[in-house]
Amino acid sequence: MNILFVDDDAMNRRVVKDMLGVVGASMDEADSAEAGLALIEGHDYQVILMDLRMPGMDGLDATREIRARGDAKAELPIIVVTADTSSDLEQRCTAAGADGVLMKPVAMAGLIDTIGRLMARSAGNGIVLT
Repeated sequence: MNILFVDDDAMNRRVVKDMLGVVGASMDEADSAEAGLALIEGHDYQVILMDLRMPGMDGLDATREIRARGDAKAELPIIVVTADTSSDLEQRCTAAGADGVLMKPVAMAGLIDTIGRLMARSAGNGIVLT
């Protein structure tokens, strides 16, 4: 399984990469939404983890751009990863096209459970995940 994690904090990326490595998943990383969007062009990912707040383009705008694509990548599962605790967080993420939300600090059990749930749902929709 190949996952893209877009987060401007290098330590967050390292911790999540280590967690995913334990279960045999590989992870590419981008330190900005713009860099993440560029990586999507040339790679095949099964899941995208997207930080909410980053300098420049934020995670919700990047999610909207992915959803607006005219290809199969527009359907990739996107999980917002955030420390934001605002009361309308889930509503804003869902409206932007995100499939799930994980709170920071990310717990391994929550990460693996959320990814597994979304992959199972995507497989049921005819999306082939390798």
